[in-house]
Order: sequence, then structure tokens, then C-alpha cells
Amino acid sequence: MSRSPLAIDTIYLEPAAEASPRGQEILARFPQARRIAVPSHWNIPDLHGNAGSAEDWLRIKRSTLVLGVKKGLGLRPNGRSAHFIAPSSSNGCAMACAYCYVPRRKGYANPITLFANTDEIGHAIARHAHRQGPLPAPDQIDERSWVYDIGENGDLSVDALACDSVRDLVALFRGLPNAKGSFATKFVNPDLLAYAPEGRTRIRFSLMPERVAKVVDVRTSPILTRIAAIDDFVRAGYEVHVNFSPVILYEGWEADWRDLFRVLDAGIGAAARAQLGAEIIFLTHNAALHAVNLRWHPRAEDWLWRPDIQETKRSEGGQENLRYRSGWKGRWLDRFRRLLAAELPYCRVRYAF
Repeated sequence: MSRSPLAIDTIYLEPAAEASPRGQEILARFPQARRIAVPSHWNIPDLHGNAGSAEDWLRIKRSTLVLGVKKGLGLRPNGRSAHFIAPSSSNGCAMACAYCYVPRRKGYANPITLFANTDEIGHAIARHAHRQGPLPAPDQIDERSWVYDIGENGDLSVDALACDSVRDLVALFRGLPNAKGSFATKFVNPDLLAYAPEGRTRIRFSLMPERVAKVVDVRTSPILTRIAAIDDFVRAGYEVHVNFSPVILYEGWEADWRDLFRVLDAGIGAAARAQLGAEIIFLTHNAALHAVNLRWHPRAEDWLWRPDIQETKRSEGGQENLRYRSGWKGRWLDRFRRLLAAELPYCRVRYAF
């Protein structure tokens, strides 16, 4: 069992969130926490705009929670990991992966923001799914169902420590015959085993070689713990896939991934193998995040910051990010896929980027 990453002593909250049933539920779980009213969860100068927070990165993630109301409830097409990106029930995370894209937008601190109007989020997803009708034909995302990513901006396994939003979302998809929820996680929360997903929620455990994860996957469950949980989650009724993400290039990366594939193969049973799918996502970095990381975790940048093999590319969201050079990345991805096929021939690749 993974140790809880939460020790909340401060909660910033919007008045509307505080007054809601979900807000009251969250506050009741942390009765000793200091409460600070704010007009907007998105703009908290003492938190997001405070340059001094960079050196306090880990303490803030462990001890601070933001409680707000989700304003935009639109769903947008994806076509990669999922068919649609659902409105997020949270934003930010108590863990501190050094490559995370979310703090690139928030500034100097990125603790969990939980949204109190998850009932409205659920209604928006259900209405959208009803309008879709049946999935016309099997595709790389799923054979029978529309798939909704419900955890784009956080880690729902950690959010479940603070409220029942994740339990409610799993229950929602249990009642949608044409739709399936999906989220990636780096934290093993055994509470989720009691949610009875009945095959309608896909959980994706993110994996990478252990010696890299020890440096860049800060405050997460160990890689071996994530692998050991896969069979339990399959038995509990989840569809369990893996994210090989991010793939970070360095001298000896292929040997490390080969070892990881063999550990994964030895660590799961026949039922997990029969339904296993994977996403392969190579590292995307960012110069602003690099600058912040240098202030709280410079060792991570030894792995992430490689301008000799990276190039600038504008993302779909308009940001300038660093990715591995396009001509070489395709070759490295091909080598990765061939290695995966040799070691785990039963693991189908749903998405590679």
C-alpha cells in the first residue's frame, strides 16, 4: 500500500465551493485545515504568482488544497488516448513529477484543485454520451465504446483520498452502455478496488524504468508497486492498461526498458495479459518548467533537459515546448516498439507519440 501524499493544513476556497455538498464533504475530511477564501481558484497570488514558492514546491503539494467550481463544462475531441476529453474534476496534483505539463500554466505552485460541482460534470458527460449513440466501428481507442478521459489535469487515484468524486464518476460510466471512463495514474490507491467499475472504467498505470522514476517521479508509488497492483485492479473489474510514459532518452535507455518489460511480464497474470494495451509517449519538456525545476529539483533536469537532442515545437495549446528532434524521434520510437513487441508480444499499442 502506498503512503498517502496528503497532509493538508491549508485550504484555499471559493465561497460557492464551500457552500456545496461536495465542498462540505471535502472540508469535513480536513477539519483542522486553515481556510482562506479566494475569489477564483485559478488566480491565487500568494500561491500561483509567488516566485518564492518554487523552493517550497514539495511542501505546498503535500499540505495545500484548493477548492473551486469548474466553470467550463465543454467536452472536446481527442482521438489519441481517448475519443473525448471530459471536463476535469480536478486540476493539479499532490505528486511532483518533474516533467508535468500542468504547472507550465499555473506558475510557481501546483497543488490539487478539487472542483465541488462534480455532479454538473457528470451530467455533462452523460448528456454527451447519450448524443453519441453507439461507437460506429472499432478503432485504436476501443473496440466497442466511446472513451472519455476524465483525469487529464490531475491524478484521480490521489483525488479519491480527499472526496468521493472519483467513486461517482466510476458509477456514472457503469450506467453508460456506450461509454467508458479512462484515467492515468502513478499512485496505487486500494480504495478504488471497491468502486465496482464492471469494465466501464479504464485505468492506465504509468510506467518507466525504476532508476529514472526514482529521480523524476517524485512522491509517486514505486514502479514495482504499480505493477503489483495490476492484477488486483483487473480482478476488481477495471480494464487495466499501461502508459509507457514519458520515454526519456539517455545512454542505456533500451536496456532499462527491456528490463522493465520483463518485470512487467513476470508480474501480471493471464487475465491482465489478455486485455493489456499500452500508450507510448516520449518526453515533452518546457523551458519555463526547466527554470522552475532548477530551483527545487535540479537533478531531474540532468535527465529531462537535453538541448543537444531536443528541438522547440509549438503545442496544440499554443505553448513552445521541447521535444526530441523529429527526424530522430521517429527512429527511436520504432526501436522502442520493436523492443516492446519482442518482449511483450501480447501488449497491443493503442497510441504512440
